[in-house]
Amino acid sequence: MRVAYFPDSFHEVNGVAHTSRQFEAFARRRNMPFLMVRAGDRAERYVADGSVASLELKRGFLSFALEKDLRFDLGFLRHLPYITRTVKAFGPDVIHITGPSELGMIGAWLARSLGVPLVASWHTNVHEYAAKRSSWFLRFLPVGQSTHAAMHIKQVTLAATARFYKMARVLFAPNVELCRLLERKTGRRCLLMPRGVDTELFSPAHRDRDMADGEFVLGFVGRLSIEKNVMLLKRVDEELRAAGLTNFRFLIIGHGAEEPWLRANLPKAELPGVLRGANLSRAYANMDLFVFPSHTDTFGNVILEALASGVPAVVTPDGGPRFIISGSGRAGETGLIAEDGNFAAAVASILRDPERHARMRVAARKCALAASWDSVFEGVYEAYESVALTVPRRLGVRAAL
Repeated sequence: MRVAYFPDSFHEVNGVAHTSRQFEAFARRRNMPFLMVRAGDRAERYVADGSVASLELKRGFLSFALEKDLRFDLGFLRHLPYITRTVKAFGPDVIHITGPSELGMIGAWLARSLGVPLVASWHTNVHEYAAKRSSWFLRFLPVGQSTHAAMHIKQVTLAATARFYKMARVLFAPNVELCRLLERKTGRRCLLMPRGVDTELFSPAHRDRDMADGEFVLGFVGRLSIEKNVMLLKRVDEELRAAGLTNFRFLIIGHGAEEPWLRANLPKAELPGVLRGANLSRAYANMDLFVFPSHTDTFGNVILEALASGVPAVVTPDGGPRFIISGSGRAGETGLIAEDGNFAAAVASILRDPERHARMRVAARKCALAASWDSVFEGVYEAYESVALTVPRRLGVRAAL
């Protein structure tokens, strides 16, 4: 299968980018013909490395920030002729997009114009993000009206996004609940596309903290933004102290708009910013419990990374992380699922029971060892083959080869 892949992000620090880097590495390991069309900060460049090729295109002055390190370029269509020539020369059997970004829109258009099957993976709950991020202006409305307006924004955004995804023949999503939602909203078949983890990069072996230092480290890794519900960490801090637990500290890794608020409200927390490679591996391994209060994550790569590091997790009952924790029964207890109101109590129950915590650390590592990136992408390629067989190819797609 010749795959042209159009990811929303690649160089950034988020789940889509991480999955995309792993996908490219998988294609290279298996010597599969794979073209990635992506955005970057450098000038336009096409690089072929064995079976894998990448076309990286720069965003321009019409781009605006969606996150601290993620932008959307209103003028990206200027690259369309170059992208079209490159994709035609490559001759894909399938085009894969990851969302309604400028790359996703171009990928969807090319699939239609070239008669190539389109598949799409859902990585971000855009409708929930839209509702959360509208809170800054909805706060001026009375409580009842603001709640209704937020729900309306969520429903309208979901309908618009579902309409975009309906262009694909097959969809991928990281959890069962989301797959069912997409099938209802789009009428398309949705297949599971979970995530894997590098169990050598993330491992308890990287722990270099003195086990006898007497501190219990509560860790968080991710974007420090409103949709991650990071403000709950202050409440966790206050409730633990009120319960007489003081032998803990927070290690919060990442960046985002809520970083100044966290620094002001959790003065004893360590916030080193974004970490990568060996520094991130050590940080995970030096945690004792991973606290992830997000209600909007579709999967939660960071949960798997924590488990691989021997760190159990406390998550909310919304979104994808709970499926990782609740699906780990065969390995043992790898974490807890708690509503916001019981989040601190769940954390406290683990702090107060060292023997249980030790068992959870072992179970967490065992669970992560079963999560392989290769098995994830092998499943994706099986879906590609079934989709490609159902669509007659147009002539001339590989005319430039």
